[in-house]
Amino acid sequence: DTGKTWVKEFDNQNGFIGDIVFTDENTGWFFSGGGGTLSNIYRTTNGGHGGIVSVDENQSKLMVSNYILEQNFPNPLNPTTTIKYQIPELSFVTLKVYDVLGNEVETIVNEEKQTGSYDVEFDGTELTSGVYFFRLQAGSFVETKKMVLMK
Repeated sequence: DTGKTWVKEFDNQNGFIGDIVFTDENTGWFFSGGGGTLSNIYRTTNGGHGGIVSVDENQSKLMVSNYILEQNFPNPLNPTTTIKYQIPELSFVTLKVYDVLGNEVETIVNEEKQTGSYDVEFDGTELTSGVYFFRLQAGSFVETKKMVLMK
């Protein structure tokens, strides 16, 4: 059944997924725990290679526990790049781009956002080549990162 059947080997009734390990093509172990305590161990002996596993968008929002601003990619950019960030709670979010003199050149995000992971595209078509900074502010969190525009 391509890994759909799992047998509980140990049960302690709490926790989060800790790890999934396969020792060969078919034999796998699923560990979970919480608060430093091992909670459950599941085992499969018919792991197979079928099916695609995904996380529902609403569930992924629940997993965000910290404010994070990732480095843009690609960097250097020409002329577009993607900036990803996460917010762990409802927050008013601003994401702005500044030149090396500290002048604001663009506001990318300026609105209230729900808990979750976001990615936005920045288009530097109208800017000259050079170093720029992008700054995320959400609640009391503030972080700035550098990006390079090369045309």
